[in-house]
Amino acid sequence: MSYYAVLGLSQEPFSTSPDPSFFFRSSSHLQALTRLEIAIRLKRGLCLMLGDVGTGKTTLARTLLANFPQEEGFSFHILLDPTFESEYQFLLHLTRMFGVRPAFKSTLDCREAIEHHLFQTGVTEGRTTVLLIDEGQKLSMSLLENLRVLLNYETNEFKLLQVVIFGQMELLGRIQRIRNFMDRVAMKYIINPLDERETGELIQFRLESAGWPIGQTLFAPDAIQAIYRCTQGYPRKISMVCHNALEALVMHERSVVDADLIEELLRAESQWIGESAHA
Repeated sequence: MSYYAVLGLSQEPFSTSPDPSFFFRSSSHLQALTRLEIAIRLKRGLCLMLGDVGTGKTTLARTLLANFPQEEGFSFHILLDPTFESEYQFLLHLTRMFGVRPAFKSTLDCREAIEHHLFQTGVTEGRTTVLLIDEGQKLSMSLLENLRVLLNYETNEFKLLQVVIFGQMELLGRIQRIRNFMDRVAMKYIINPLDERETGELIQFRLESAGWPIGQTLFAPDAIQAIYRCTQGYPRKISMVCHNALEALVMHERSVVDADLIEELLRAESQWIGESAHA
């Protein structure tokens, strides 16, 4: 039986999968989500969502998708790994994502087909095409240049393609080296880690979302403090520590996660890392 079933939970509360139903709306994440939705609805063009590893960018992307549930007038496409060997492969992949099926033999063919498709959907049909790119730090300089060209497709009133790039901080320096790219960024936002209060709120939110009784405490205040110290407020790290803590709670038949339990787990992990380094 899974540990969460023993605790009376309906599902795993601390999975690291990008499930929108477990998306914690911290002040930073909520502001990012709201500004993204506004920019897309206003057809502003390019948005950059930056943050370190584990700050919740992928979950934010999935939550943004969930905020447009089968809404007419919007066509969303998500690129999970923008690693391509050539410009042609990248543009050909986009044509297929957009549903443009005929074969194309050059980058110019692909660009022209994409431009025609965006004009057809955006002007004739009145639908907004949105491209979400995860792991944006993997975009090469040539692919960023191709995105810049695609962002030139516009009417007098709006951009025909809405692009949201989710990437690590290193992406910003690369973009700044491309002439006339930064001035196309309609919105740039940096997602910061949580503070200690928000760390506790995230843990409680995830527990209650998984079926834990509202208002009841499973993680003691000193445990929250210990988790914040070791994770520095990064949501992915928080989820991993809490997952291990609940497993240990069940295995040792304890009723509350306290700081001692967290410290035990951290010592065990540190010892394992040390032994692995010397193996």
